[in-house]
Amino acid sequence: MKGWTLSWTEVAAFATGAVCVWLVVRQHIANFAVGIVNNALFFFLFVGVGLYADAGLQIVYVALAGYGWWAWLHGGRERTGVRVHHATGVQLGLCLVGVAVITAALQWGLHTWTDSTVAGWDALTTALSLVAQFMLSRKWIASWYLWIAADLVYIPLYAVKGLWLTSVLYLLFLALCIKGLSEWRRAVVPKTAPERQAVPA
Repeated sequence: MKGWTLSWTEVAAFATGAVCVWLVVRQHIANFAVGIVNNALFFFLFVGVGLYADAGLQIVYVALAGYGWWAWLHGGRERTGVRVHHATGVQLGLCLVGVAVITAALQWGLHTWTDSTVAGWDALTTALSLVAQFMLSRKWIASWYLWIAADLVYIPLYAVKGLWLTSVLYLLFLALCIKGLSEWRRAVVPKTAPERQAVPA
């Protein structure tokens, strides 16, 4: 019965995950609502297979989804919502430092308090995803690079854990991330546009 429940959970997570990423590529605000449902499904799925950092990440995702939802609607200097834009070099540097620190902390915690057999990879993908989600809430184009890096690790990691459908889902995510990167780069407001001089926050 447990396997049956997890199987259907994985199917539902597959469907909501695919829809969520597609909505992000389209910059549709509904991605946050669908994403929260997806987070709940993946939480139970990951706990069941011992991917504890990924399970905990889903809880953080819900909080970041709330922030991103607000930022997309009311963020930016004009409080009319953030627009797609490039992060500064300092911002990107801090994000990479964040990935390194979170990875080290999570790996230590997983080795210390859990029976995880993939602590290093679980920690790395969790750190990449966490920082990428924050960057996405600010509509920083570079968020897609972190998502792509995370997906390249997630695909074989989930296969090793026997989550074949989820592995296929992340292969789909990888393709959508590449498309999202292309779409968002084209969506950047030219700085020379006279009617759009406001700089996104």
